[in-house]
Amino acid sequence: MIRKPAVAGAFYPDDPERLARLIESCFLDDAGVGYVPELNSFEGNDYPINIMVPHAGYQYSGPIASHGYCEIVKNGFPEVFIIISPNHTGYGSEISIFNEGEWITPFGNVEVDKEFADSIIEFSDIASAEFTAHVREHSIEVQLPFLQYFSADFKIVPITMGRQTFVTSNDLSNAIFDAANKLNKSYCVIASTDLSHYNNQEKANKVDGFVLEDIAEMNEFKLFEEVVQYNITMCGYGPVMSNISVSKRSGKNNCEILAYGTSGDVSGDYTSVVGYASGVFK
Repeated sequence: MIRKPAVAGAFYPDDPERLARLIESCFLDDAGVGYVPELNSFEGNDYPINIMVPHAGYQYSGPIASHGYCEIVKNGFPEVFIIISPNHTGYGSEISIFNEGEWITPFGNVEVDKEFADSIIEFSDIASAEFTAHVREHSIEVQLPFLQYFSADFKIVPITMGRQTFVTSNDLSNAIFDAANKLNKSYCVIASTDLSHYNNQEKANKVDGFVLEDIAEMNEFKLFEEVVQYNITMCGYGPVMSNISVSKRSGKNNCEILAYGTSGDVSGDYTSVVGYASGVFK
């Protein structure tokens, strides 16, 4: 199965040279890390971090995302990136795993790790091999050029969550952990999420502060409760809950929120903004 780009030319440039320049500018932006890191090497099976990054158009969330990707680059690349996203399209199943083939971006093709994907499905009570959920979904696609800019030597397991609950997030985290132990491969989990949507800047800062505090405390239960209690329109709380859970199971018990901003910080329109944050679990 070949997954063609759905948002190249919209969320990011479809020309590889322009794309590379934009990624560099995201790192160098005032809201970015301030430099373009150099890729270190990683050896072994116990990769030290997982991350959380946003997934809007690069001009809005790319500089915030650069903080998460800088952590990966500094640690070197594992064999596999497991990228978990929310489902914006409504197609597919509760947990849809793209389990074979390649994803195309302007930088080239990225191979899906079929063995790892099938093992996650094997250990899950919910996940299924399902492609329709991924055809138009942007929130995994936009992560790939950030990785490809630094190396082509990695595989992916794309997972989109059509249902974000305690049950689905816990099932997925357990399945990832068990599959990784079975295969003895190094992996990094990337949770793709934006924060609250379409509040004014003051309210966005307030409610995003609630969820970021919960994430920093590695408390996926409180995160879910506050998303529901305060009706926080964070689109990828399920992927973040899964990442917190699998991180703790693999000995990564600490989280650092690396950067936070909103679309208003870019556009200058603070009446209706989307929140973005990067974090690292280690």
